Amino acid sequence: MQLPDIFGELSALKVITGILDLIIVWYVLYLIITVVKGTKAIQLLKGIFFIIIGRTVSNFLNLTTTTLLFDFVLQWGFLAIIVIFQPEFRRALEQLGRGSLFKRVNVATSAEQERLTDSVDKAVQYMAKRRIGALIVFEKETGLQDYIETGIPINADISQELLTNIFIPNTPLHDGAMIIREQKIATAASYLPLSDSQKISKSLGTRHRAAVGISEVSDAFTVVVSEETGSISVTIDGRLRKEISSEAFRELLVEHWFGSVQNRKDVK
Repeated sequence: MQLPDIFGELSALKVITGILDLIIVWYVLYLIITVVKGTKAIQLLKGIFFIIIGRTVSNFLNLTTTTLLFDFVLQWGFLAIIVIFQPEFRRALEQLGRGSLFKRVNVATSAEQERLTDSVDKAVQYMAKRRIGALIVFEKETGLQDYIETGIPINADISQELLTNIFIPNTPLHDGAMIIREQKIATAASYLPLSDSQKISKSLGTRHRAAVGISEVSDAFTVVVSEETGSISVTIDGRLRKEISSEAFRELLVEHWFGSVQNRKDVK
């Protein structure tokens, strides 16, 4: 074999190994993003991203003390992340072992969206008229796996009858929150964080505080039916909207439920 041929083969080998290296790095990053999308850790990643930007800017402007501060945070922050988010790392390894990291997002057709919307709308209106207290959380971009694990697994198709039956008073599942992931009832009787906001009226109960609480730590869309008044309220981005009309509720439901699922499909 001539010398030029040897160099040509070595060059081709370097290209192949370089491509393989990029594929491995992309795969690892994809796994990390896939895992944290189902937890609160996605908010932490956003914080790390801003810290890295701040460190770069401070270094560019020769801000010595600020740069050292950012370096200290980055150096010890990763150790704190490992300790704080140990459950997320454990879950990632479990998912990797089950081969469940590449599940596709199930996007409903227009007809299915209409059926699901009717089921939820009719169930909420039925409970409101009869003053049956309810708390329903719709998962969006920020995953709610941490809160799903606190409840009773359901993993059932959505229907008006099932939604209503779960919240019937004095039944085992009526307390706590129902969490809907995509087009499935993921869990019932889940525990949610309570908001400490002083803006919430003292006349409102635990359901409303829990609804505001989950919307403060995630982008979830939450529906509350008051047991005392039968009014329908929703929470979006930490804001509580009370006494929603049936027409407005249906519009908000479609916007914040199926709109988020479509967005996730576009990202993939």
